[in-house]
Amino acid sequence: MRYQVDPEDFQVEEIIRVPQGEGPYTIYRVRKRGRTTLEVQAELASALGRPLSQVHFPALKDRRSVATQYAAVQGEGPAALKGDGWSARRLGTSPRPLHPRDLRGNRFTVILRNLADEEIAGVAARLKELSLFGFPNYFDAQRFGSRTPGAEWVGKRILRGDAEGALRAHFCEPMAGDPQELLRFKAQAAHLWGDWEGLLEIVPRLSNLRSVLVFLRDHPEAFRKALNLVTPRILSLYLAAYQSLLWNRLAGRLIRQEMGSDTPLEELEIAGERLPVYRQLSGACLARWRKRSLPLAHHRLALDPSASSLYAPLLAEEGLSWSDLKPRLLRRAYLGAGTRRLLAFPDQVAILQASADKRFPGRWCLGIRFLLSPGTYATLLLRLLGAGIWEES
Repeated sequence: MRYQVDPEDFQVEEIIRVPQGEGPYTIYRVRKRGRTTLEVQAELASALGRPLSQVHFPALKDRRSVATQYAAVQGEGPAALKGDGWSARRLGTSPRPLHPRDLRGNRFTVILRNLADEEIAGVAARLKELSLFGFPNYFDAQRFGSRTPGAEWVGKRILRGDAEGALRAHFCEPMAGDPQELLRFKAQAAHLWGDWEGLLEIVPRLSNLRSVLVFLRDHPEAFRKALNLVTPRILSLYLAAYQSLLWNRLAGRLIRQEMGSDTPLEELEIAGERLPVYRQLSGACLARWRKRSLPLAHHRLALDPSASSLYAPLLAEEGLSWSDLKPRLLRRAYLGAGTRRLLAFPDQVAILQASADKRFPGRWCLGIRFLLSPGTYATLLLRLLGAGIWEES
């Protein structure tokens, strides 16, 4: 089974509640293809002549998709805008920007490809199983675009107070979401670290790398101040990736402990972690887990004994204390509070018509449609649909 072969094979539409009433924000419906939300955000801001901070998307969507999203722009805007791989249409105004809490879900229409005859019935049966029993609501690979395999997480370096280590990773370590130009620069930067003039000669005009290097040239040892010159959104992504890793580990451990050694479990690899997944749950276990939520790790959890006891073993293994979860190195980025449902359940599931697969002659393609809660990864559901496919693609 294959999915996301073409962007059109993976279509997602945000279900959102737009704030009612007139106000200083213009709401746009944005359709993008083959572009990340962050790229479109930057280009939309440029087209409007606004700073990036005045263009708000409540959620991020994958590059390998056709996505319909919503954006709020501070101030007035034209009826329509268009860029490379995206278009935006004005819907009206709002008294406030859009927020993640405005999202009600995401509707997905997905084409599964390269299916054998018997796999079509298997997909339908597995979808029914996932709708009934749910699946672990892990953060999937897209959340970990800042991961460098074999290296310490940048977010953990920040929490440990290692400003130079975090900054060096930002400049030198290859990450999954890096464009080729940046990867070439990082390969050279790893050998030139500390030679700020040399790095300035080769740095591409990406993000704000140049301005950070100019500061380091004039203040060679001021790593903490230099780190705070990195775009806050990027620093927040580093912290969120590490926080999500801890949540995945916690959820996986609870599933193993509560299901017991007698229950067969498969394993799924996400960001280098092997996490348990099940096929079915007992009625008692399903009832216990259906509405259970787990907190995200942040320093204020120390005040809640029941929540802090969940994370205490994980933090000890990581060599961190509760106070470390407040990133004191940073001025404008932090670990957010919140909870996440332990299980996810697809809703409004539909099996569409199967047809001959033109991309894979002699095989079938099958359309499926489903609704997921905000923050749940459709790619995780799709990986669980593939019989015997348990490894990260």
